Amino acid sequence: MNRRQRKALLKIARDTIDRYLRTGERLDAKVDDDLLKQDMGAFVTLREHGNLRGCIGHMEARAPLYLTIRDMAIAAAARDPRFEPVTLGEMDAIDIEISVLTPMERIEDYNMIEPGKHGVMVMRGLRSGVYLPQVAVETGWDRDQFMTSLCAHKAGIPANAWKTGDCDIYIFTAEVFGEKDNE
Repeated sequence: MNRRQRKALLKIARDTIDRYLRTGERLDAKVDDDLLKQDMGAFVTLREHGNLRGCIGHMEARAPLYLTIRDMAIAAAARDPRFEPVTLGEMDAIDIEISVLTPMERIEDYNMIEPGKHGVMVMRGLRSGVYLPQVAVETGWDRDQFMTSLCAHKAGIPANAWKTGDCDIYIFTAEVFGEKDNE
């Protein structure tokens, strides 16, 4: 994505959260850019003073990217079950980050996973968990730490399920950008 496209998505996310917090309504977003109208999976991450404040997304394409960003911005601000909803008073301290995802690819060999390059989703029965590619970079984890945490803490399955073949593993990459990138 070029700088203009990134700025447009970040503006949609911020304007959406602001409108939702003020009125309870979704922004009536519109774009003229064909790329932003393509169906893509994406996450919106909110940080307050560098700390995670909300992160919600769709792994797979369900709608045009700009509408996914709009809807996931609301979800990250108001519906992440790990946090109380964001308030208008917090918005000046909130930084927005967007991760636009490539389609997921199921893999059989976990050695294909490159921490920092790949995001990973594990699935076992009805349980699943996902880490975006930037999690490995932000935590400094190697593949073993990344995958063990993903299984045990995010998916709630045995910590070594990724090594024993006791779960399905999917990888993807993401184009990650945020408001801090434009400073």
